Amino acid sequence: MDDEEELLPERKYPANQGFVLWLTGLSGSGKSSIARRIEQELKERSCLVEVLDGDVVRTNLSKGLGYSREDRNTNIRRIGFVANLLSRNGVATIVAAISPYQDARENLRATTENFIEVFVNAPLEVCETRDVKGLYAMARAGEIRAFTGIDDPYEEPINPDIVCYTAEETLEESVAKILAELEQRDCIPPKPQIEFFI
Repeated sequence: MDDEEELLPERKYPANQGFVLWLTGLSGSGKSSIARRIEQELKERSCLVEVLDGDVVRTNLSKGLGYSREDRNTNIRRIGFVANLLSRNGVATIVAAISPYQDARENLRATTENFIEVFVNAPLEVCETRDVKGLYAMARAGEIRAFTGIDDPYEEPINPDIVCYTAEETLEESVAKILAELEQRDCIPPKPQIEFFI
């Protein structure tokens, strides 16, 4: 090793630097699908990784909360607290949560180190066609109140770090876009190359 190589700065990866990858978007936009694929990709790179899914967290951590603006923001703060704690301990933390309000997301960015906001952007009509649970239909019928995108607003991110247009991109294209950004920020190591020996 020559002197120049010895002076190169050490690259930091999740072993000593966590981050929070926050996926926001309408129900049915593709957040959970992207989150799970990113999780798989990071595990293949030997990263410590956890996924916090908004629906799962609400069931286990915010069960008593409703869907008022205040309750939604409380839920987001709780998810953010857990995500920040994991990140500070070197875990690549992926959050998939509607998180509809701009002020709550801005607060997350201000209070979370290595925060990366991903806007999973899909038109409402596309999200409705993907709705296998029938939640949008129930909301339009008045059976569900304060449903984001129907009778409660979704405030699109003003300046997200990444935008995935899931009505136009394949899942693989959206995932590749996110991985490229994480690599550029030195949050994750490059994907290991498979060597073939003849």
